[in-house]
Amino acid sequence: MILEVATLDVRPGHEAEFEAAFAQASTIIASMTGYVSHELQRCMEKRNRYVLLVNWQTLEDHTVGFRGSAEYQRWKALLHHFYDPFPTVEHYQKVFSGAGWRDERPDDRP
Repeated sequence: MILEVATLDVRPGHEAEFEAAFAQASTIIASMTGYVSHELQRCMEKRNRYVLLVNWQTLEDHTVGFRGSAEYQRWKALLHHFYDPFPTVEHYQKVFSGAGWRDERPDDRP
């Protein structure tokens, strides 16, 4: 599985409009081949900054399948006018998952 990480800086004062448009656009990305899940998180320090996390089955599901689709054109029309500057998008592959590791180490227990 591949994690797409996009840092989204929304023009200040347009956050509510962006969030409404994103809710609408979410159905587009969720319908794509290779899509697994996504979430949008808002920065606590910079209220106009968001991070979009999308799990894809393969890198190509995002870079070729989604970005090369008619659905992506609808996604762009709904969202891209909110960004300044244009988002940074990177892809990550899991190397290690440490969920719950502290609970499993007997020497960490009181």
